[in-house]
Amino acid sequence: MTLIGALWALFACAPEETIIIRITPTPADVGVLPTQTTSISQTSSATITATPSATATPSISPEPIIPSQTPQPIPTIGEGTFVGPIIPPDYVLPTLVIPSPIIPTVTPTQQIITNTPSGPTPTPIPLLDASRIGLQLYSNVGQAEWEEYVRRAERTGVQWIKIQVNWAFLQPDMPNVFNDQMQLFERQVEAASRPANMRVMLSIAKAPSWARSTTQEDGPPNNPQDLANFITFMLKETKIGQSIDAIEIWNEPNLIREWRGNLPFNGAGYMQLFAPAYNAIRAYSPTIQIITAGLAPTGTLGSDTVDDRVFLQQMYSAGLANYGTDVFVGVHPYGWGNAPDARCCNAIPDRGWDDNPKFFFIQNIEDTYAIMQASGHGNAKIWITEFGWATWEGLPTQAPELWMTYNTAKDQLNYTIRAFQIGQSLPYVEGMILWNLNFANMFRVEQRDEVAGYSIINPALLPAERPLYWALIQATGYSGQ
Repeated sequence: MTLIGALWALFACAPEETIIIRITPTPADVGVLPTQTTSISQTSSATITATPSATATPSISPEPIIPSQTPQPIPTIGEGTFVGPIIPPDYVLPTLVIPSPIIPTVTPTQQIITNTPSGPTPTPIPLLDASRIGLQLYSNVGQAEWEEYVRRAERTGVQWIKIQVNWAFLQPDMPNVFNDQMQLFERQVEAASRPANMRVMLSIAKAPSWARSTTQEDGPPNNPQDLANFITFMLKETKIGQSIDAIEIWNEPNLIREWRGNLPFNGAGYMQLFAPAYNAIRAYSPTIQIITAGLAPTGTLGSDTVDDRVFLQQMYSAGLANYGTDVFVGVHPYGWGNAPDARCCNAIPDRGWDDNPKFFFIQNIEDTYAIMQASGHGNAKIWITEFGWATWEGLPTQAPELWMTYNTAKDQLNYTIRAFQIGQSLPYVEGMILWNLNFANMFRVEQRDEVAGYSIINPALLPAERPLYWALIQATGYSGQ
């Protein structure tokens, strides 16, 4: 997820109380760090943690849904313009019942392994389609260290690498500048695309201060065209455009820490940013996959968060369905302490992560697709641009959240491989990016930073690779070195 300090809450299922959620947002890049794994300081996507509560069982009201409508052809848009909301400003979402999507039956499997391997294991693991899975890598490192991480990602056999583009770090002072940071990033993207069969996804976020009216936290530019101009510069004036296959436009805009600025904090405000960025990408390439920002699975708490289901419906009310199959819908279906097959709700005393549909991998996916269908966009596909399970097993510090102790390293392996199976069984899921390969370092472990629990390479362990790392090699059938 992308990450460090701020409070928000999530609705659970029963009367009048809430589960408080702590988010650790991504700190800004401060420069390329020394080439050692103990010096990593930036994260790339929102890590969501919570203090479990046995009594936290507030009710969730039925979620509003947009009536199904026939998508209209997307209008011709001139360069330098953007599509605004296509509904009146006083439009109110009607309250309807979300229909259940039609999906293939998924039969739960048994545990994949019975012990924790320290390296490759002969235990049978199901074969996955490697062309539809990938890993997110932490890129704020020197070139030599970056290329080593790319080699280790390649060794798993996955065929996608996702990298977050921190716009504020690459162009901190002014637009259209090819500086040292941009040059290094260009080399990193080239290196990521170099292995045979490897494809690269960029996730662009974090406007620089010169493009924003505030320096508080992170957010979009005041003028959405500034993001479009940055994308055009990156694609046309550097070699990056030749090395990428997909772009996710922003990250978790339903969290205010990612959306401080003057654009409305709702799905219509996000679509004001999305439209010119879409135009810029399509002006450069008809084939680069374009993905809407993955939303954080959450409820609405004051001005800090917008319920992800509501936010997506607002995106549709502002014209998302008009793009048809030319866009993918980004999803971040984290499962926290719940298995990917599990469904809400079988609340267990002393656990706070089993009493709300938003805590369940499969239901986050199903609800997203149900909204797509009801909004006339069921022919489009989902891109799971972040997901994963954290475990603190074997680490020398106390887990930052109790729910992380529910997951063993074996659970992390089994849940992840099973999640890939589930995703690949759904005809409306394009691909899946596991969060993350290498965000952990000794400092993050000592500081009890949640991101370390998700990393499948962790220098605080011996060996550093989690069992999941070795399982991916088997699941993809990788036979290289």
